[in-house]
Amino acid sequence: MTETPALDPEDRKIVTLARSARARNGVPEGAAVRDETGRTYVAGTVGLDSLKLSALQTAVAMAVASGATSLEAAAVVTDAETASAEDLAAVRDLGGPGTPVLVAGGDGVVRATVSAG
Repeated sequence: MTETPALDPEDRKIVTLARSARARNGVPEGAAVRDETGRTYVAGTVGLDSLKLSALQTAVAMAVASGATSLEAAAVVTDAETASAEDLAAVRDLGGPGTPVLVAGGDGVVRATVSAG
Protein backbone atom coordinates (compact mmCIF):
# COMPACT_ATOMS: atom_id res chain seq x y z
CA MET A 1 0.00 0.00 0.00
CA THR A 2 1.25 3.44 -0.84
CA GLU A 3 1.14 5.62 2.26
CA THR A 4 -0.96 8.75 2.31
CA PRO A 5 1.18 10.91 4.63
CA ALA A 6 -1.56 13.29 5.76
CA LEU A 7 -3.86 10.43 6.74
CA ASP A 8 -4.54 10.00 10.44
CA PRO A 9 -3.29 6.60 11.71
CA GLU A 10 -6.84 5.52 12.65
CA ASP A 11 -8.09 6.44 9.18
CA ARG A 12 -5.15 4.63 7.59
CA LYS A 13 -6.17 1.58 9.63
CA ILE A 14 -9.73 1.47 8.25
CA VAL A 15 -8.43 1.92 4.68
CA THR A 16 -6.04 -1.01 5.24
CA LEU A 17 -8.84 -3.15 6.70
CA ALA A 18 -11.12 -2.32 3.77
CA ARG A 19 -8.40 -3.16 1.28
CA SER A 20 -7.72 -6.48 3.04
CA ALA A 21 -11.40 -7.45 3.00
CA ARG A 22 -11.61 -6.77 -0.73
CA ALA A 23 -8.50 -8.82 -1.49
CA ARG A 24 -9.23 -11.67 0.93
CA ASN A 25 -12.78 -12.21 -0.31
CA GLY A 26 -12.20 -11.45 -3.98
CA VAL A 27 -15.11 -9.00 -4.05
CA PRO A 28 -15.51 -5.74 -6.00
CA GLU A 29 -15.35 -3.56 -2.88
CA GLY A 30 -14.11 -3.69 0.68
CA ALA A 31 -15.17 -1.30 3.42
CA ALA A 32 -14.60 -0.52 7.07
CA VAL A 33 -16.30 1.83 9.49
CA ARG A 34 -15.22 3.06 12.93
CA ASP A 35 -17.91 3.67 15.54
CA GLU A 36 -18.07 6.20 18.35
CA THR A 37 -16.10 3.91 20.68
CA GLY A 38 -13.31 3.24 18.17
CA ARG A 39 -14.48 -0.27 17.26
CA THR A 40 -14.15 -1.20 13.60
CA TYR A 41 -16.42 -3.24 11.37
CA VAL A 42 -15.10 -4.66 8.12
CA ALA A 43 -17.07 -6.06 5.19
CA GLY A 44 -17.04 -6.90 1.53
CA THR A 45 -19.69 -6.70 -1.14
CA VAL A 46 -22.64 -9.08 -0.63
CA GLY A 47 -23.91 -10.50 -3.90
CA LEU A 48 -26.48 -13.20 -3.17
CA ASP A 49 -29.45 -13.90 -5.42
CA SER A 50 -31.77 -12.63 -2.70
CA LEU A 51 -29.57 -9.92 -1.16
CA LYS A 52 -27.31 -7.33 -2.76
CA LEU A 53 -25.40 -4.89 -0.55
CA SER A 54 -22.35 -2.80 -1.20
CA ALA A 55 -19.39 -3.28 1.09
CA LEU A 56 -20.07 0.03 2.84
CA GLN A 57 -23.74 -0.77 3.38
CA THR A 58 -22.73 -4.13 4.84
CA ALA A 59 -20.15 -2.56 7.19
CA VAL A 60 -22.73 -0.03 8.42
CA ALA A 61 -25.27 -2.85 8.96
CA MET A 62 -22.68 -4.81 10.95
CA ALA A 63 -22.02 -1.77 13.14
CA VAL A 64 -25.74 -1.26 13.78
CA ALA A 65 -26.26 -4.96 14.51
CA SER A 66 -23.42 -4.77 17.03
CA GLY A 67 -24.96 -1.86 18.91
CA ALA A 68 -23.08 1.13 17.45
CA THR A 69 -24.98 4.38 17.84
CA SER A 70 -22.75 6.60 15.69
CA LEU A 71 -19.81 6.53 13.28
CA GLU A 72 -16.56 8.48 13.39
CA ALA A 73 -15.40 7.57 9.86
CA ALA A 74 -15.84 5.17 6.98
CA ALA A 75 -13.60 3.89 4.20
CA VAL A 76 -14.31 2.07 0.96
CA VAL A 77 -11.84 0.50 -1.44
CA THR A 78 -13.36 0.50 -4.89
CA ASP A 79 -12.71 1.04 -8.58
CA ALA A 80 -15.38 3.76 -8.58
CA GLU A 81 -14.30 7.39 -8.41
CA THR A 82 -16.45 8.14 -5.35
CA ALA A 83 -18.90 6.54 -2.97
CA SER A 84 -22.41 6.00 -4.29
CA ALA A 85 -25.38 8.01 -3.07
CA GLU A 86 -26.74 4.86 -1.39
CA ASP A 87 -23.46 4.30 0.46
CA LEU A 88 -23.35 7.90 1.64
CA ALA A 89 -26.96 7.63 2.82
CA ALA A 90 -26.15 4.53 4.90
CA VAL A 91 -23.18 6.28 6.54
CA ARG A 92 -25.26 9.44 7.09
CA ASP A 93 -28.10 7.46 8.71
CA LEU A 94 -25.77 6.22 11.45
CA GLY A 95 -23.00 8.79 11.58
CA GLY A 96 -24.64 12.01 10.49
CA PRO A 97 -23.96 14.27 7.51
CA GLY A 98 -20.46 15.28 8.62
CA THR A 99 -19.07 11.74 8.78
CA PRO A 100 -16.01 11.50 6.52
CA VAL A 101 -15.94 8.74 3.91
CA LEU A 102 -12.49 7.91 2.54
CA VAL A 103 -12.57 6.54 -1.00
CA ALA A 104 -9.47 4.57 -1.97
CA GLY A 105 -8.38 2.60 -5.00
CA GLY A 106 -7.23 -1.00 -4.95
CA ASP A 107 -3.71 0.19 -4.17
CA GLY A 108 -4.95 1.72 -0.90
CA VAL A 109 -4.29 5.30 -1.96
CA VAL A 110 -7.10 7.59 -0.85
CA ARG A 111 -8.43 9.39 -3.93
CA ALA A 112 -11.09 11.44 -2.16
CA THR A 113 -12.58 12.19 1.21
CA VAL A 114 -16.24 13.15 1.07
CA SER A 115 -18.78 13.86 3.77
CA ALA A 116 -21.78 11.60 4.15
CA GLY A 117 -24.10 14.60 4.03
